[in-house]
Amino acid sequence: MLEILIVEDEAPIRDLLSMNLTRAGYHCTAAADGRQAAILLETYTYDLALLDIMLPELNGYELLDYIRPMGIPVIFLTAKTTVDDRVKGLLAGAEDYITKPFAMAELQARMEVVLRRFHKVDSRLTYDNMEIDVESRKVITPEGQVSLTPKEFDLLVLLVRNRGVALFRSRIFQIVWESDFEGDTRTLDLHIQRLRKKLHLEDRLKTVYRVGYRLD
Repeated sequence: MLEILIVEDEAPIRDLLSMNLTRAGYHCTAAADGRQAAILLETYTYDLALLDIMLPELNGYELLDYIRPMGIPVIFLTAKTTVDDRVKGLLAGAEDYITKPFAMAELQARMEVVLRRFHKVDSRLTYDNMEIDVESRKVITPEGQVSLTPKEFDLLVLLVRNRGVALFRSRIFQIVWESDFEGDTRTLDLHIQRLRKKLHLEDRLKTVYRVGYRLD
């Protein structure tokens, strides 16, 4: 499980990030100011840091200077929206710069790009006797290559990367369909049924009552 450090002084945003990224399968540690984050960085290792810029104690730029020698990629999440601010953040060494408000699906997609760039996310996944090549978008089983639609493939990758985790329907919609869940489960249910049939996952791809789905 990838370790994510969240540094955000606004508690509602900090809690929302922690909750949603935990549901997506990350292990999150949160800090309310730059000094608390620096203490955590001295003790623990992280795969990615999400930093606000306007932080108490140490601001985001100062914290970035502290993090850079550790080789931990950083994404700025900030209300500073001007082009000059974005350029400054990127030139300071951040891998990406996302302005508030932002969609969680966009954040997770950008996180995955950065994590892949730093070889934190495998481009080739295995599940039982199945091989999944994320870059070529191919699924290979002992019977040969299995043809999946783009959404079926994205859904499979999400489930495999979060195996054993019950994923909420709303989270699946945000990541795979890049839209908010409005209560109609038919589209998702149909894709789940197709994956079960095409990949013989009837006994492994479970429905979690009032939550969503889990791949065991």
